[in-house]
Amino acid sequence: MPELTRTPPSADAVPDDAAAVNALRSGVMRLSRRLKHQRVDESLSPTEMSVLGTLAGCGSATPGELARKEHVQPPSMTRIVALLEAKGLVVLEPHPEDRRQKVVSPTERAEAMLEESRRRRNAWLAELVGELAEDEWDRLRAAAPVLEKLAQLK
Repeated sequence: MPELTRTPPSADAVPDDAAAVNALRSGVMRLSRRLKHQRVDESLSPTEMSVLGTLAGCGSATPGELARKEHVQPPSMTRIVALLEAKGLVVLEPHPEDRRQKVVSPTERAEAMLEESRRRRNAWLAELVGELAEDEWDRLRAAAPVLEKLAQLK
């Protein structure tokens, strides 16, 4: 069966599509900002938390790999990793194949912090979801995999 292709909506194409894209962007950004305030450790920046989350999800990585995954420049990632190491949240070890590189791994303290942060954010979001009508929650539940896919594209 041939694969269907669809032209992505441009910001000035069909008014309904443009309005939907705008509402999606706005809603995702506001919700993201509010979720960021549900952190366990306020001394960590959102970027530091994101790097720890990436390490938790993908396992140990070099600073260069982390920079690519986090969409930051390698020198910036080197600074972030140094801050996390100074806080006792990551350890650096020699790369097993390339001694010029280091491998960054989260510590048990970082993993516990991330788990508590996830628990707190999930509880907060579940409380909000409890205020939705059943049909709204059904639609949101169905949209969750699509939002996850969007977050992973490019």
